[in-house]
Amino acid sequence: MIFYHITTLEQWAKYEQNAAYAAESLTTEGFIHCSYAEQLDATLRLYFSVCERVLLLKIDPNLLTSKLVIETSRDGALFPHIYGTLNKSAILDIENRLLP
Repeated sequence: MIFYHITTLEQWAKYEQNAAYAAESLTTEGFIHCSYAEQLDATLRLYFSVCERVLLLKIDPNLLTSKLVIETSRDGALFPHIYGTLNKSAILDIENRLLP
């Protein structure tokens, strides 16, 4: 099932020339946080409300080279977590989204 990673333009720019991307959470928590489509609005409200613009990375789990684990998170919901870097070849699309 397709899922998404939300990042800032500044964080993405650090890895723009690399074959793989690493969110700050990979260093601090050991994995990259992701959300399913139906979880995006809540995730944006909770964690990105101070951002003017974000990037939504649309990811195909079948193309990942790092381990994917579906884990229980807030409110008991299941969220995809990538345990390693995100190879850019698994990114199907990048949406540059202006937030309200």
